[in-house]
Amino acid sequence: MSSTISNVLLCCALSLPLAVAQERIEAFEPHMGTMFRIVLYADDAERANHAIRAAFDRVADLDNKLSDYKPDSELNTACRVAVGRVVTISADLATVLQASQALSEATDGAFDVTVGPLIRLWRRARQTRVLPSPEALAEARRLSGYRKLRVGERTLRVEIPGMQLDLGAIAKGYAADEALRLLAGRGFPRALVAASGDLAIGDAPPGKAGWDIGVDSLNSPDKDFTRTLQLHNAGVSTSGDTEQYVEIEGVRYSHIVNPATGKGLTRRIGVTVVAAKAIDSDGLATAASVVTEQRGAAAAMALIEARGATGYITVK
Repeated sequence: MSSTISNVLLCCALSLPLAVAQERIEAFEPHMGTMFRIVLYADDAERANHAIRAAFDRVADLDNKLSDYKPDSELNTACRVAVGRVVTISADLATVLQASQALSEATDGAFDVTVGPLIRLWRRARQTRVLPSPEALAEARRLSGYRKLRVGERTLRVEIPGMQLDLGAIAKGYAADEALRLLAGRGFPRALVAASGDLAIGDAPPGKAGWDIGVDSLNSPDKDFTRTLQLHNAGVSTSGDTEQYVEIEGVRYSHIVNPATGKGLTRRIGVTVVAAKAIDSDGLATAASVVTEQRGAAAAMALIEARGATGYITVK
C-alpha cells in the first residue's frame, strides 16, 4: 500500500532536438480509490489522447475485476462462490493472485492478501478512533491466512467461508504496468503511469537518461525530497504511514497490517522499492514494511535484493 501521488516527484524538462520534437502530454483520472496520472511524449497529440483514453479504460476494467470496495467486482464475487470449490477466474485476477501468493511464500506470510477482514477492522478504527476489540481481531485473524487460499493457473478455491481478499497492496502496481504496456503498444513508449505512490516507468523522456523520481523524507514529508532517482523501464513504489494512520491512546497505527499480530504497524517505516515491474515494487514495498517491523531493516533489504530489486528503508 502506498503513499499518495503528492509524495512522488515527476519531473522531466523538455530538452529536445528540433528534428524529433515531441509534446509532453499529461492526463489524470480517478480509479481504484486514487488518482491515476499518465505522462507521455508524442508528436501526434490526437493519437496520443486516444491511447491515453484506452489506458484509462484498461485501468477501469481492472478496477472492476480487482476492487475489494465494489461488491460485484470479480474479486468479491469469486470470494463468495469459490468457498470449498474451484472456480474459473480471469487471467488478470489469476496473475495478481499468483504474484501475491509467491510473495507470501517468500515472506512466510508477512505479505498476505487474505487479511481483508483485518484491513476492514483498521479502516473502521481510523474512522472511529476506537481500537478493534480482541474478539474482533481474533475472528478476523481466523478468517485470514494465505495457506487457506488455493490459486491455480486460472482457478481459485477459498477454504473457509467469510474470507475476504484485499489486493490494495499490489493491484495498483499491476494496473499501472498494464496501462504502460498498452501505451507502448499504441506507439508511445516514452511514458509514465503513476497510481498514487506506485509508478510504471517506460522509456526515458527525449534528451534525458531517465525520469526523475523524488523520494519523500519520512521525517519531513513536506520538505525537500531526500533523494532523486533517475529511472527508465522500471517500477517504483513507496510505502509508509505519512498520511494513512490513526493515533489511539498514544499509539500510532499504520494502515499497513502485520498479519502476524493482526494490528497496524506501530513503527514509523518508509520503504521505496525499484523493481522490473510496478506489480513487483508495489507488493515488495508493503512486504518490506512488515518485515522491517518483524525482523528489522536488514532482513527487509535482504528480501528486496533476493527478488532482484533495490530498496531504500527509513525507520523513525
